[in-house]
Amino acid sequence: MAAYHCCVPLCTNDSRYDERKQLSFHRFPCDNKLKKEWIAKIRRDIGQNFQITNNTLVCSAHFGDGDIKRTLAGKRKLVAGAVPSKFAWTKTPARRIGPQRRSVVKIEGSNSNENLLSPPSETNACLHVPNATYDHDYFVPQQSESAQLESAQTEVRRLEEENAALREARFGLERFNKDPNMINFYTGFKNYETLKAVYSALTPTASTMIRWTQVQRQGADLEKVKKTTFSSEVHPISLIDEFFFFLCRVRQGFPEQDLAVRFGVSQASVSRILITWSNYLYAMLGSLPIWPSRSVVNENMPECFRNTYPTTRVILDCTEIKVQTPSSKVLNSQVYSNYKSHTTFKSLVGITPSGTVSFVSSLYTGGISDKEITARSGIIDLLEANDDVMADKGFLISDLLQAKNAGLVIPPFLGSKGKFSKKEVATTHEIARLRIHVERAIRRVKEYHIFDGVIPLNLAPSINQIWTVCVILTNFRGPLF
Repeated sequence: MAAYHCCVPLCTNDSRYDERKQLSFHRFPCDNKLKKEWIAKIRRDIGQNFQITNNTLVCSAHFGDGDIKRTLAGKRKLVAGAVPSKFAWTKTPARRIGPQRRSVVKIEGSNSNENLLSPPSETNACLHVPNATYDHDYFVPQQSESAQLESAQTEVRRLEEENAALREARFGLERFNKDPNMINFYTGFKNYETLKAVYSALTPTASTMIRWTQVQRQGADLEKVKKTTFSSEVHPISLIDEFFFFLCRVRQGFPEQDLAVRFGVSQASVSRILITWSNYLYAMLGSLPIWPSRSVVNENMPECFRNTYPTTRVILDCTEIKVQTPSSKVLNSQVYSNYKSHTTFKSLVGITPSGTVSFVSSLYTGGISDKEITARSGIIDLLEANDDVMADKGFLISDLLQAKNAGLVIPPFLGSKGKFSKKEVATTHEIARLRIHVERAIRRVKEYHIFDGVIPLNLAPSINQIWTVCVILTNFRGPLF
């Protein structure tokens, strides 16, 4: 991140050392009259040693409280016509307390005309001093403790109201923490508590994750990269809001420019945050043991499966997302899908009979067959003897399953008679009624609207991580049925 410096003489403010982000830096106005007034106020002269460019800035410490306002995005902006007015040379010196004046005290009954010049004290306090005067202009009466407490409480309430107003104006997770509908809209989580629980589980490692800016800066030297942590760099938004940022990007598919305005960051930062969190969540969520044991599957087996296909271990289906057509004809032929009539990426998704996502493959080029993607994905190695796999007719994988002594449940094919028997029709309907749940699970994934349009090629290096993360995140949305 670029460092900003204040150009005012005697001012040493620098954005690199503003850890609490209390300062903002502002360019000179375009209006020539107002610009000349700024130059006069800061006591600088245009010449060899001072030129005004886009990097010539004045920090917020030199403006009055009413000169700066916050935008809806949380950025600090000068009001029209604002002029810097606070400088080191304009500070009012502390008022000096003068010496106590002595008063003329005349003691009654004394024959002497001598005047005693002395302040009142315990020794002469009992003396009658007519018309005596003392100078107490410097004395500031002290507030009582109750008045001080009331004043402090009033200031606390004012600050709390100001803080609440800033949270309301700023686009961030805490703004919606009491609204489950908005949390679901922006993130896909059913409520704030579920989202916060997932984030809390990630926090110990999220604070030390390798960020994309570090990789770019250090190149391939991962040892140097690992030594740089989140806390050692300056970041425009908090860690939990970066998580919220990523969820907004995938859930609603907000364009990068839109997110840059919402969160008050540069468009380049949007891309870096997305890459950082997609890689991090892919590593963390991808390590979760989502493939359940046979006993767990049996324990959670719904009655509709228990009465018909009780040995079902997983329900499989493939799905595709559209991707921008590459310029290479060779690559284009590999990613072109005849089924979608478009260039696509393809993934294999599996769910348990209870509806939980238990398997997701990497994304493959759209020209791959269902059988080939099943063989490459590694799901066959997860199966056990006597397991049944339920799938659509396109999964001709019986030979792959025989090696594991597992079975395949698919709708019957039309025989030589040209029509289905009553039993085959009933079987087709029964399998379709049960297999529809994997399509419902995939539809949940497609509700992450980043997959609505055509995936641009510049997102292709991260799309596999984003896809896997979104598939696993659907398990946090509650039971499928």
